[in-house]
Amino acid sequence: MKAILEEKKSWLIIITIVHMHSCVEPFDAKTGEFLSALVVDATITDEQKNQQVFLSRTFKFEEESPTAVTGAQIMVVDGMGNTFDFEEVSAGMYQSTATFAAVPGRTYTLSITTPDGKSYQSNAAQLPEPVAIDDVYAERIVDDFGEDGIAILVDSFDATGNSQNFRYEYNETYKIIAPEWNAFDLKSNGIDCGVDVIPKTVQNQVCFGNAVSNNIILTSTANFDENRISKFMVRFINRNNYIISHRYSIEVTQYTQSNEAFAFFDALNEFSSAESVFSESQPGFLVGNVFSEDDPNEKILGYFDVSSVSRKRFFFNYDDLYPGEPLPPYVNNCMEIAPKLISQGGARCVLSAMVEANQVSYLNVNDDPPFEEGPYLVTARECGDCEVLGSNIQPSFWTE
Repeated sequence: MKAILEEKKSWLIIITIVHMHSCVEPFDAKTGEFLSALVVDATITDEQKNQQVFLSRTFKFEEESPTAVTGAQIMVVDGMGNTFDFEEVSAGMYQSTATFAAVPGRTYTLSITTPDGKSYQSNAAQLPEPVAIDDVYAERIVDDFGEDGIAILVDSFDATGNSQNFRYEYNETYKIIAPEWNAFDLKSNGIDCGVDVIPKTVQNQVCFGNAVSNNIILTSTANFDENRISKFMVRFINRNNYIISHRYSIEVTQYTQSNEAFAFFDALNEFSSAESVFSESQPGFLVGNVFSEDDPNEKILGYFDVSSVSRKRFFFNYDDLYPGEPLPPYVNNCMEIAPKLISQGGARCVLSAMVEANQVSYLNVNDDPPFEEGPYLVTARECGDCEVLGSNIQPSFWTE
């Protein structure tokens, strides 16, 4: 759930940036005249599941995140008159009360009523014909910027030629091994700034990190001789990125989109690029397919998309692509230090304060320390405790 929310937060930030700079004036780092607009992020698919809709409002450039729209009433109605109700499961996140899947040949319409009584509706959208991912794989490449790394590539093919537009998301998981792990740790004993060496009771040597895509990834075969996607890169990972140090897995999701949905996301991607956002001639308001039933002049951001979906997962080890080569650098250089127990003059505790703040991991006893150093060798917490960077619970899909 956290990964989904982070992915949606990134999408909402992109679309809000587009709103903030939908003007013809040169870019200013602060918000001038501000319009609070409804932002709709809704994609239903042909997967039998609880479908989701995200509602928020635009936010000022100097603010950190969108404001969730809570207390709305949401439903999706299909062309046969079937109604699918949604309920709010967290702030701004709405989920269908029953599982359902979009069906080929049937139209779907989104209806929203906000707490202030305003009504919104989407244009009818229809499910494109599905296209399966044929393969997801990795190749070592040097990219256009001269960086050595790993390309995650996708192949797919639609013999019918009826579906030509594709959007991609990914969810990556990677093994983390704490390089300076020790079976013991330190605990403050509360006596004269003292600490005790104690056995660890939690497995924090091997963990699993996770991240989701936070950009818009699109491709189309409209101008190709055949409806084939070959070696399309959905992710590039620099060889110095620690996430590929041991074992890495990525699940790629392919959304087959209508021409209208693809055009919207393509424009959103172009408008949200640095070249566009910071140019002196910024784009106009990005029109989606959701409108106000009360005020035809009200501006709504976002899109109601109906997409067919294909997913595929792929694993690789670092040695598969960099056999016999040094691992990427860890996120911390794991410097060894020996803090004093008490500061000069006895004004404050040093090591125990660091232990209580979870800033350090125990390495060893500091044998015969010089006058200036303390009795224990420690390092940055993440060097001996992988839970700083991930979860110690192995995902159910993980294989070695």
